[in-house]
Amino acid sequence: MAIDQERENLIAMLASQRELFRITLRGIDDAQARQRTTVSELTLGGLLHHLVSCESHWTTVIIERDETAELDVSKFDGEYVLGPDETVAGLLAAWDEVAAATEKLIRTEPDLNTSIPTPTTPWTPEREWWTVRFTVLHILREIAHHSGHADIIREALDGANTTYQRA
Repeated sequence: MAIDQERENLIAMLASQRELFRITLRGIDDAQARQRTTVSELTLGGLLHHLVSCESHWTTVIIERDETAELDVSKFDGEYVLGPDETVAGLLAAWDEVAAATEKLIRTEPDLNTSIPTPTTPWTPEREWWTVRFTVLHILREIAHHSGHADIIREALDGANTTYQRA
């Protein structure tokens, strides 16, 4: 019974963090989502693109458990960019699908303590093994981390943030 509660808590916390990020997108159009508001290259649309990609990537890692996987860093050039053919609405819809798949995975994974191989990267050339739980918590950390970035970007855009929305 406790494991079911843990799973539901993980799902609820992920949903809560996704919603905080979504608040930073309220009332903006695609052009605003592409607008830089700080010295950073980050934009609201780019962060949204990254979070959809990131969550999808890590759930795939959990499912595939590929002991030979290597992260393709050549794809990073567009990782934090709202592409010319992408829209905020389209990415939010895609994130809904990814979130539903993540929830299903959390509910159906037989053991959250199962160790899975993570892809190697230039910064982690040796294979690391994470538990399914740790990997889900990594997704949560990514969303929370970038929600802070989004809040700053949105506030610089028009003064709104997750606790104050301009009328």
